[in-house]
Amino acid sequence: MKDNRLHIKEAITKGETSLGIEFGSTRIKAVLIDQSYGTIASGSYEWENRLEDGFWTYNLVDIITGLQAAYSEMKQEVERNYGITIRTIGSIGISAMMHGYMAFDNTGELLVPFRTWRNATTGAAAKELTEKFQFNIPERWSIAHLYQAMLNDEKHLPRVEFITTLAGYIHWLLTGNKAIGIGDASGMFPIDESTQDYNETMIRQFDELIALKGYPWRLRDLLPKVYLAGEQAGELTEIGAKILDKSLNLQPGIPVCPPEGDAGTGMVATNSVRKRTGNISVGTSVFAMIVLERELSKVYPEIDIVTTPNGSQVAMVHANNCSSDLNAWLGLFREFSEAMGLKVETNKLFDVMLNKALEADPDSGGLLSYGYFSGENITGLEQGRPLFVRSPESRFNLANFMRTHLFAAFGALKIGMDILTKKENVAIDSILAHGGLFKTPVVGQKIVAAAMNTPVSVMATAGEGGAWGMAILASYMMNKGQEESLEDFLDKKVFEGVEGQEMYPDGFDVKGFEIFIERYKKGLVIEQAAVDNFDVMSEKREELTC
Repeated sequence: MKDNRLHIKEAITKGETSLGIEFGSTRIKAVLIDQSYGTIASGSYEWENRLEDGFWTYNLVDIITGLQAAYSEMKQEVERNYGITIRTIGSIGISAMMHGYMAFDNTGELLVPFRTWRNATTGAAAKELTEKFQFNIPERWSIAHLYQAMLNDEKHLPRVEFITTLAGYIHWLLTGNKAIGIGDASGMFPIDESTQDYNETMIRQFDELIALKGYPWRLRDLLPKVYLAGEQAGELTEIGAKILDKSLNLQPGIPVCPPEGDAGTGMVATNSVRKRTGNISVGTSVFAMIVLERELSKVYPEIDIVTTPNGSQVAMVHANNCSSDLNAWLGLFREFSEAMGLKVETNKLFDVMLNKALEADPDSGGLLSYGYFSGENITGLEQGRPLFVRSPESRFNLANFMRTHLFAAFGALKIGMDILTKKENVAIDSILAHGGLFKTPVVGQKIVAAAMNTPVSVMATAGEGGAWGMAILASYMMNKGQEESLEDFLDKKVFEGVEGQEMYPDGFDVKGFEIFIERYKKGLVIEQAAVDNFDVMSEKREELTC
């Protein structure tokens, strides 16, 4: 143990480390790893998106504050445990929620508030571009946001000099380089797998489509340069070092790898970049990534085609809503416990409540839930209303209640995955799951296995999350990534000897989920009615406060 401690201290001093920072939807996390890919220290910052002027957003102050806070907490942990102040790092990587829209002018000013993946405001643009390209353009993608702004005649457009994602913005801030990893780029604009760059034909089609609008730019001029995993995409500048480390101890010149999206880091963190492998990432949103052997036979609005960080084609099923409603209900149960004079630890609360789902009826007793805090593209809802429904005949108990909310968390995802497995016969050798839900053993894994009707594994490293996956990508670059494929690097170095706990689907659970999902589909008209008729009731609140 003492020798290992000395080894880590030496690695920190020499900069034989890699740092990954990921901007998730509820937490910004920084993870520092050594050359054995083990975590040395981590730091985090909790944050939440806000609905402002009809758009889900995070403001720039929170973005910079969170970046600095996460790094500072990681740095302090190193100082506390090893007595060393970090002055250099071997390599750095930035990742964040994919998609969205950040538009800047030639002075670097953000022209409109950051529009996140959660916005379902680009339906008209996404539909028109999908028809134009004959390639699915989801509402979340940057190009859909840009074109919708054109359809809306937004005033900022003539001033646009650069558009990027959140990860691309932070990378630009720290390095001065307008770069993006190919996986994150594939959520901005379609990628041509043969050239491993933006699809040039579609770029020309877009420029022709908007030619009459007379903007003083072409699309290619606005997009960041695409990089592959293993390539260097810049160095930490003096300004970048001062932004990242408020204590001003960190020195510039550190190599920085291509910024990536959370989908890419999830694939890396679960060793799911080979063809026929897949992973499911569970959080505020939920998405499944299946690395394809061949192209799909047709365009599906429910299926996004993106890439791995090294450019392989991936079918992505992304649902905007997953754990938010479940977390809200558990918050209510916490309030009840506290009102009864009971102080319950968060982990204990989650463990007890989630395990109740294992005692439920296979189909959740006829109950129904929609955890739609926002719109859901897979099921065609432009807005969301969290909703719980039961009939007088439903078997309403705590076990069924909890199972219903777990089933509902994967309802939209199930509809998309059925297209891949039942219509396209996509072969999947393995699915690995990661996210906070799997901190409670068995339950989440059992539910996902039932929903996907395929074996699901949770690896010991899955809890490390996307920031760790980003640190691995930074380490891959430092280890001369282009001399070894990313797949081989992960298999032979990072994950060698790492075991996963595999769970096969239970037949009763599978049948129960199939019954539930039919109920879920039929009940979508109820959710739509809630959207149409149940507003925020602001007028009523104003009356009450008068």
